[in-house]
Amino acid sequence: MTASTSSPAGTFRKVHPLDAHAAIRLGLPAPDHLAVIRSVAMASVLVAPAFEAEVKAVLSAALGDGLRFVAPGEWLAVSREDMPEGLVARLSVTLAGMADVVDQSDARVLLDLSGPAARTILAKGAGVDLRPDAFPPGASANVLIGHVAANLCACQPDRFEIAVTRSFAVSLLDDLLLMGREFGLSVGFSD
Repeated sequence: MTASTSSPAGTFRKVHPLDAHAAIRLGLPAPDHLAVIRSVAMASVLVAPAFEAEVKAVLSAALGDGLRFVAPGEWLAVSREDMPEGLVARLSVTLAGMADVVDQSDARVLLDLSGPAARTILAKGAGVDLRPDAFPPGASANVLIGHVAANLCACQPDRFEIAVTRSFAVSLLDDLLLMGREFGLSVGFSD
């Protein structure tokens, strides 16, 4: 999502943490492409231990492939369809008494890496076994990519989503571009 900044006239405008990054250009994406997602809702779901299995089932039904494992009793809900307030409200009502839901939309950036070399690019710096049998579509985990902590999800065999805190987004983008340089990795904004 984006943060708001005050302008001299007292109005606010949305600013994405990667808006000023020089590597992001308009144009056709290469076969291996890193999309910076502008519009996404994300929320942390912190589960009471007694309800972990029930909450996981409810979240899976509500979010489908938008559910990301973070740690025992903690999930990251990701939605490109919901507005942040809507996602948090919907999950808070659905999970009342079983889990706490905290909006993370302005605190994190979502990157979408796709292409035939996506696994190879990530394997250069991700601290996880990325072989398809070890990290198949649907798998997610908190990992280090280079020196940056991020949540990595295998969405398809050749497509990964990476959720990173906004303060490390530029550093992670630079690392991914370096890892993907030999494959002609392109980067651009996507809604």
